[in-house]
Amino acid sequence: MDGLKGKVIVFAGAGGIAASTARILGSSGAHVVVGDILQESADRTAQAAINAGGSAVALSGDISIESDVIALVSAALDRYGRIDGLFNVAANITPTEVEKDTDVVDIELATWQRSLDVNLTGYLLTLKHTLPHMLTAGGGSVVNTMSGAVYAGMEDKVAYAATKAGVGALTRHVARRFGKQRIRANAIAPGMVLTDQTRANLPEEYQQLILQATPSHRLGQPADIGANVAFLLSDQAEWVTGQTLCVDGGTTMRT
Repeated sequence: MDGLKGKVIVFAGAGGIAASTARILGSSGAHVVVGDILQESADRTAQAAINAGGSAVALSGDISIESDVIALVSAALDRYGRIDGLFNVAANITPTEVEKDTDVVDIELATWQRSLDVNLTGYLLTLKHTLPHMLTAGGGSVVNTMSGAVYAGMEDKVAYAATKAGVGALTRHVARRFGKQRIRANAIAPGMVLTDQTRANLPEEYQQLILQATPSHRLGQPADIGANVAFLLSDQAEWVTGQTLCVDGGTTMRT
């Protein structure tokens, strides 16, 4: 993809979507710096960029801890000397955490707080510590990961949906506040994407129920999201900011 060569992109989070995005960025000549709570996940995402012809750094860290975010930013600066973009894709979605994310009556406050810490405060921290360096570099692009759950009105997953809705407000704030300084900020809202984690944790019959309610003929693949994230990070999207791009097979059909 044009408009990515030489750019340094920080990833807060790894996994299937992150790896697909890293693969496109690497093949387009970008440099990727990946932080994830699991070192092996960060390594896999970084390797995807390297295998595609790019370069990458991987390290472990929790984005809800400010010192870990500072370490991630420092790693990017130490290796490449600048930061041109940020992809926030981390989320509090381990199977045990998802199981505890129920409704407003039954949810435990510790579960609610952990989702706030990772899904919202974590994104605030990555923005707080990367944006000054993007401003120094003359501008940059932020892509924050939301979710189709924001629009669905789900019966459960109240913490996940509420924090992802907050990400939308955070995205628009950055777009409005720093737009004149050549900072763009957009959000991407994936629908049902068949990552390895989803395939392992979501029964086939439930996948089929979701597919029946989706206008598309298939469910999503990580590359569907990665291609759109790469576009938003690239110079080709220079006049796109403050937007939420729903990549969900037409499930939401927002205008």
